[in-house]
Amino acid sequence: METFQTLPSAEEAALAKASSQELSAILPVDGLASTFNITSADGVVHNVTIPAGALKLMVEVLTQLGQGNVVNITPIHAELTTQEGADILNISRPTFIKLLDAGEIPHSRTGNRRKVAFTDIVKYKDDLEIKRLESLNALSELDQLMGGMGY
Repeated sequence: METFQTLPSAEEAALAKASSQELSAILPVDGLASTFNITSADGVVHNVTIPAGALKLMVEVLTQLGQGNVVNITPIHAELTTQEGADILNISRPTFIKLLDAGEIPHSRTGNRRKVAFTDIVKYKDDLEIKRLESLNALSELDQLMGGMGY
């Protein structure tokens, strides 16, 4: 799953933004598939039917590209390397390995290679966010009890 992508050029971002807006305007409200006529570079017209969920994903990808962001799609059941997991959590690989060794995130081992399920990384990230919010709420409540010291 290793990919190296560059940021979209200004022209690509503008085209993606316009495409996103066009597709958003015709998203099916009934959740059904939509059929599009797509003309290939050689002038041949192809009818393509796209499920509503895939179309929504396409709109999101185009929106992100239109904002100048790089997009990476990861299948839910993907197994990632330690570097890919560290990149998702925005931490160093050694720190990520410490989390694995401490049992914070489940993983499997094949030889000397660790593999981590994408869903386990997302769960860890979500749990971490919940803990952060709980800590902020507790700090805010403590601030209120102490007469508003500005936390």
